[in-house]
Amino acid sequence: MSSILTNNGAMVALQTLKGINANLAKTQDQISTGKDVNTAKDNAAIWAIAKTMETDVSSFKAIDQTLSIGQSTVGVARAATESVADLLGKVKTKIIAAQEAGTSAEDRAKIQTDIDAMKAEIGSIVGTAQFNGKNLLNGTTASPMEVTSSLDRAADGTVTAGKISVATADLRSAQLRSDAVTATDGGGAVNLGAALAFQGGAGAIALTSASANQNDLSAILAGDRIEMTVNGKSFGCVVEVGDTAAALVGKLNTEKSNAGVGGTLTEAGGQFSFDAGTGGGDFDVRMNVNRGGLGNLVSIDVTEPGGAALALRDIEGLMKVAVDAAASFGSSQGRIETQRDFIGKLTDAMKTGIGALVDADMEEASARLQALQVQQQLATQSLSIANQAPQALLSLFR
Repeated sequence: MSSILTNNGAMVALQTLKGINANLAKTQDQISTGKDVNTAKDNAAIWAIAKTMETDVSSFKAIDQTLSIGQSTVGVARAATESVADLLGKVKTKIIAAQEAGTSAEDRAKIQTDIDAMKAEIGSIVGTAQFNGKNLLNGTTASPMEVTSSLDRAADGTVTAGKISVATADLRSAQLRSDAVTATDGGGAVNLGAALAFQGGAGAIALTSASANQNDLSAILAGDRIEMTVNGKSFGCVVEVGDTAAALVGKLNTEKSNAGVGGTLTEAGGQFSFDAGTGGGDFDVRMNVNRGGLGNLVSIDVTEPGGAALALRDIEGLMKVAVDAAASFGSSQGRIETQRDFIGKLTDAMKTGIGALVDADMEEASARLQALQVQQQLATQSLSIANQAPQALLSLFR
């Protein structure tokens, strides 16, 4: 049955043409953007996955910059500690030279001048070993430096930042005070001329002079080393957070016994006293308060034969501090470099994955475009023919 009101053929041809035009528009969009999934309406699930991965890629780029700064900071610290270790090796050579038989006092004084110059150079290196305002050697903080190294995404979607912890090293060589006393033991105790007054809260103590003709001593912090030398034999201890004067005396007496030093160190009211127990003989007492991992460096003095022997003992410990610090920084720097390399490879892999999800196959899109253009022309012709069909009814009324 023919109808002048309803043209079924034209409607079918029109729907076909609309479908072809929609596919043609989509294909043209794929070719112009290069993406098969460009918006959420194209494929919501794939778009969401790809968008999350794209934000992760951006985050990893920022992490790579953070790692780069951390790598440079640690690299500066490593180079500085290696230089310090080299200088300490030269100091050791000078100390050995000062111990050689027949070395005159004048020669030892010259050697000490060279050692003092190296001490100053070590202090300069430690003070200037900073990158981007961060110095890992000057003892400004005991906390490790945290370098953001990764973005960890759990199965439930929770995201946390992974970090590489870089231990700092205190290579300062500051001496807060050095008091020397020469006395004759008449059966009593010798006042060492220093009293300890503890400050609350931060674990710090202040060492102040008990004699009116001496200057106040600087604040002592946890980590500082108190060292005593009695008749050429040295011993000492490290100040820890929460230490009391009595606790420090206990530590010093223990170390004194281990060093084979006689006598007794006591504390009353925060004031140190030492009874040599020599029964009237003369004795020398020196009390040093040193700060930093290289604190004993400032005490090295080879102008006297006994001092040269003590210096050789101390220099071994100082070299170990510097070498251990350099090794630690080297290990951390290597770890950061490895992580940077991994982040670069991970970012490339994620970009490849994102491309596999959303990128259009351009060869396929090009072939599809040509096919759709032909279909569009044929569908247009078909619609034109269908629209002419009702005109045949006019012949029935002629």
